Amino acid sequence: MAQARVKARTPRRASVLGGERFAVFAECLLTGVWIAVACLGIVTYPAALAAGARHLRRRTAHEGGGWREFVADFRSAVRGGWAVGAAGWAVAAAVWVDVQAARAGIPGGPIVGAVGLFALIGLAVALLRAAAVWMPDASWRALLTGAGRRTVLDPAGSFLVVGGLGVVALSAAFVAPLGVPVLGAVAAAAVAVEERYRRR
Repeated sequence: MAQARVKARTPRRASVLGGERFAVFAECLLTGVWIAVACLGIVTYPAALAAGARHLRRRTAHEGGGWREFVADFRSAVRGGWAVGAAGWAVAAAVWVDVQAARAGIPGGPIVGAVGLFALIGLAVALLRAAAVWMPDASWRALLTGAGRRTVLDPAGSFLVVGGLGVVALSAAFVAPLGVPVLGAVAAAAVAVEERYRRR
């Protein structure tokens, strides 16, 4: 009799878990749209990622939170995050110059271009990992320093974040609008990687 009850409950439990996982996935896609809208300020992408990651942390912890909390977090994160965003664009411009030099056939250009691309990817991973643990009272400098250290010390987690960035790039390449909601999945991947590192 007890075994029959357990068997009867199992499909229902699996259904609940499946529904919860789908809800988290749907929340990731919605968060991606919010992040994309918040990134329209050009230098606001670090703050947008931080607000999106914090929103997803709240949702996975079964805490309240919605668009208003996201906006409040974004406003708090953008105070110091805009400088990080401007610095990121400057680095991207420098890498673009390196790549152009490599294409022009300048001696040593291919090596410099490759190093520049790897450095840009590493900085993008560090930024995502910093955004994943952002809190309203946190310093961006301290966040990026710690994230840079974790990027090197946790190569497996960093590779997972790179994979998320690859998914965004491929999605945008196939169907450009898909790159928008997938941004939330990248933020979720960074949150999961940071949680994995914290538990280790």
